[in-house]
Amino acid sequence: MSMASTGGADAPARREPRPDPWAGRRKLLAVADVQTGYHHDSISHALATIEMLGRSSGDYLANIRTDSQLITRQPILGQGAKYGGKRVNARGLGEYDAVFLLPSGEGTLTAQQKADLLAYVHDDGKGLVIGHAGILGFYDWPEFGVMAGARLGGEFMGEVMVRVEAPGQPGADAFGSLAFPFTEQHPVLKEPYDRSSVTVVMSIDPATVEPRVREKRADGDFPVVWTRAYGRGRVYHIGWGHVDSTWDDPGFQRLVLAGIRWAMGTPAA
Repeated sequence: MSMASTGGADAPARREPRPDPWAGRRKLLAVADVQTGYHHDSISHALATIEMLGRSSGDYLANIRTDSQLITRQPILGQGAKYGGKRVNARGLGEYDAVFLLPSGEGTLTAQQKADLLAYVHDDGKGLVIGHAGILGFYDWPEFGVMAGARLGGEFMGEVMVRVEAPGQPGADAFGSLAFPFTEQHPVLKEPYDRSSVTVVMSIDPATVEPRVREKRADGDFPVVWTRAYGRGRVYHIGWGHVDSTWDDPGFQRLVLAGIRWAMGTPAA
């Protein structure tokens, strides 16, 4: 039999482009890369809850990862004898409407990946949601703190009164009240935090903070949830999520879903 019609015995097999299995759906990349830092016990449940919220609401589909490989705008190729240099059906940043980060430590991002993530939000106009203690991650990457709007200067556990400062912002109505008690591990911010550069959605009433903690912020400013424009993109910060039970709280789930929706650019319901 002639091999002309098949391109030759050694001709590489042609592969049709793989169809998008989530065509027409908004997509979220949820990454909890903690290989270089503290391992929160709630990480697994947090990722599972983020994925569940998208499917149960129908608002998005999530790809959850515990590594940073997909945070890239570059082609992703396999490694090793079998897959080295080949496309491996890995979907980078261009496939997603927003990224949810739960990082810890200095992280595993390369310089190129860092540049890609900044451009993804700032230039491409995509969304970034940063979860509990995430602003402590990538501590040796100053631009991440600028994009996030703050760095973590400390944390404290306890029950406090939370104030809703911006009722019209996404997630502001998640707990059904303009003031409510909440027990969690709460953030204490440091530079580059500047209240004028973010829109604070929820903050802690300083009168309910222990004096030893209140001393860390002479201005009594303890934001927990905020929105921020970064170039063409949107950044949403949620400071809670240290314990499993928080991720089961219906109010907290509404807050998380609202933040993701806004970061993705989903029209208000």
